[in-house]
Amino acid sequence: MAVKILVRYGEIALKGKNRGQFEQQLLRNLNAAVNRYHGRAEKMHGRFMVTGPDEHCDLMINRLSRVFGVVSVSLVRETELDIDRIKMLAAEMVERLPADQDTFKIETRRSNKKFPYSSPETNHLLGAYLQELNPNLVVDLKNPSFKLSVELGYSKAYLFLDRVAGPGGLPVGITGRSLLLLSGGIDSPVAGWLTMKRGLFVEAVHFHSFPFTSHRSQEKVVELCRKLASYNNKIPLHIVSVTAIQKELNAKCPEDLAIILLRRMMYRIAEIISYKRGLQALITGENLGQVASQTLESINVIDKATGMLILRPLLGLDKSEIIELAVKIDTYETSILPYEDCCTLFMPKSPVTKPKLTIIEKYESNLDIEGLLNEAMASLETTIVKEY
Repeated sequence: MAVKILVRYGEIALKGKNRGQFEQQLLRNLNAAVNRYHGRAEKMHGRFMVTGPDEHCDLMINRLSRVFGVVSVSLVRETELDIDRIKMLAAEMVERLPADQDTFKIETRRSNKKFPYSSPETNHLLGAYLQELNPNLVVDLKNPSFKLSVELGYSKAYLFLDRVAGPGGLPVGITGRSLLLLSGGIDSPVAGWLTMKRGLFVEAVHFHSFPFTSHRSQEKVVELCRKLASYNNKIPLHIVSVTAIQKELNAKCPEDLAIILLRRMMYRIAEIISYKRGLQALITGENLGQVASQTLESINVIDKATGMLILRPLLGLDKSEIIELAVKIDTYETSILPYEDCCTLFMPKSPVTKPKLTIIEKYESNLDIEGLLNEAMASLETTIVKEY
C-alpha cells in the first residue's frame, strides 16, 4: 500500500521570480533522497507530496527530514474534497489516539479557494463534529494534547497529526559548488553542514601524512563524509598525501612557522582541485582565535596563498556552539575518535601567532613549490562517499 508524505518548505517561498529554480532544485533533491526507497516527489501548490511504499515510510520520513530546504514533513491521510468525507476521516484518526489525549485544536490551510468553507469555518465544523462524537474532547488553542491539521488542495484533502522538523535552509546545489577542507576534527564537518544549508554542493579534501598518520584517520574522515552525505546524498572525497611537503618543511623551515607554511600549501592544492572540478569556493572550519593559525594575522597570511574565495561559517561561533551543532548533526562522536590528522600531529610547541608575509615568502623561496604540488597531486585519490 502506498503512503503519502507532505513536505513543506519555508525560505524558498520568498524568492520571487527565482522561486521556480529553487523549487525545481528541491524537487530533484527530494527525489534523490527517496529514490532508493522507491518513492517519488511531486510539486503541489506551495508544497511537495512524496508517495512511496508503506514498508519504507519511516525511512523516507527520516531521510526527507534531512533534506536542506525542507521545514517539516508529515505522514498524511488523503480523502475527497468533501466536508463529510473529511469529517469521517478526522473521526477515524482521532479515534486511534490514546484516551488521555483529550484536548485538541484544528488547524486548516485552504489552498483551494473554491472549497465552500473557509479555514475558520472548516475548523469549527470539524471541531464540533469531533466533540459530538466524543463529549470528553475539549478545545485548547494554546496547549492541546493533539493538533489535527487539514490541507485543502485542488483535488484532494490531506489530514495529519504530526510534523517532523527539517533543517530548513536552501536546497543543496542551488547556490554553487565548493570544496571543504576536512581535517577530521570537530569544526570542519560542522562548517560543511552549514554551507550545505545555504545551498552549496560540497566536495571534501582531506590531507594525510601516512605513515606518520594512520589509515584509521582516513577511515574516520570517510565516516564523517558519510554523515554529511545523509544531508547531501553524496560527497566526493579527495584524499591527498602531504608527507613529502611536511618532510621538506621540517628540513628547510623553522618549526614555529611549519603550520602556516603547511596550510598555505594545502590551500594551493585545494585550489588546483577546485579548478579541475569546477568548484567556486573553499570552506574551512577556522574559528577566530581558537588556535595559533587562526589569528587575524595568520589567516591573512594563509589566505594570500590562493586567489579563491574562502568561506568560514564558524568564524563567529564559540566552541560550545560548534560542539552543540556537531552533536545535532551526529558528527561529534566520530570527530573525537583519537586518530590524529597531519596538522595536529605536526603542530609546533610554540607556533608563531603573528606571522609576516615577507618572512613566510622568504622561506617558501627555498622550496620547490611546483614540484611538491605535483607530487601531492600525484597521490590524489577520489572516491564518492554515499549515505548509509
